[in-house]
Amino acid sequence: MTTNETLVLDTAAQDLLFREARTANTFTDEPVTDEQIQAIYDLVKYAPTAFNQQPLRVVLVRSAESRARLVEQMADGNKAKTGTAPLVAILAADNEFHEELPTQLPHFPQAKDMFFSEREVREGSALFNGALQVGYFILGVRAAGLAAGPMTGFDAAGINKEFFGDGEHSVLAVVNIGKPGDDAWFPRSPRLAYDEVVTTV
Repeated sequence: MTTNETLVLDTAAQDLLFREARTANTFTDEPVTDEQIQAIYDLVKYAPTAFNQQPLRVVLVRSAESRARLVEQMADGNKAKTGTAPLVAILAADNEFHEELPTQLPHFPQAKDMFFSEREVREGSALFNGALQVGYFILGVRAAGLAAGPMTGFDAAGINKEFFGDGEHSVLAVVNIGKPGDDAWFPRSPRLAYDEVVTTV
């Protein structure tokens, strides 16, 4: 039995989400609709986080004026592709995510009080769980038959100021989204082998 056959997910889905999926650097002109993004979010919102917290916030950059403001905050190597992608999403962590938690969390009744009272704990949790949700969001984009171009090369303080003026959000990633264009992929970098990563104790 091959590695592929030991997984419940069929080989085509494995390839779509992982083996054949790549970070796209060019895109076609085909638009990405709000309905597609809603379908992506409605899938990935069920992915696990600590205490079921959901700090991820998504800003879809559609207007020319907003796109120009964003491009100014991107690293030089990311400006052109961010300026031309069919859709760009800014993914951020809401540091006040605890306000959306249920009043009582059944298995962790002390969790909300902890997040209310300890800002450092809350911001660390928002960062970690928001980053998890970024990964889920990228998989959701792939599941929709689209390509994602996630980037962290930007002026974070500048993006926070331009798009999150309340001071309560922290940008995590900027993701270009669309159908891959010509020469969209860089050569795939090597991955570590199983025995280089996994140990048993």
